[in-house]
Amino acid sequence: MTTIESLKKLFARDLDVLAKEIESYNSEELLWVIKGDVKNSGGNLCLHLCGNLQHFVGTILGKTDYVRNRDAEFNDKDVPRTKLLAEIKATKAGVAKTLEGLTEEDLKKEYPVQVFGEPMTTEYFLIHLLAHLTYHRGQINYHRRLMTD
Repeated sequence: MTTIESLKKLFARDLDVLAKEIESYNSEELLWVIKGDVKNSGGNLCLHLCGNLQHFVGTILGKTDYVRNRDAEFNDKDVPRTKLLAEIKATKAGVAKTLEGLTEEDLKKEYPVQVFGEPMTTEYFLIHLLAHLTYHRGQINYHRRLMTD
């Protein structure tokens, strides 16, 4: 299996799990609840993950016309679950399409934007984005379980 095939499979898997997490909240209202030291709701983390991937994979690498609004990812509230699920679906499709358009050689090239203030390969940044997805997906899992305690 090539690196691109592995990335496609892992992003698809984790975005599918994200959708299952969002579907598993007992109510739409619980998606947006913030308690105690938990500062980000499951809904906002979902919006953040979709915006992040659609921007850094879709717009930067895939040349899509997606325009990110990072502030809205954390400030929008009460977005219907159906819209969150549609965003996950669009994100999954966009990531897959972009990865299908890359070659193994492309992964070794420098990522077009210096996100961390220094050059990095596209492969390195895609692995970082996958870890970022998994990290926040885990936070959503904990948020959901805390809210349905």
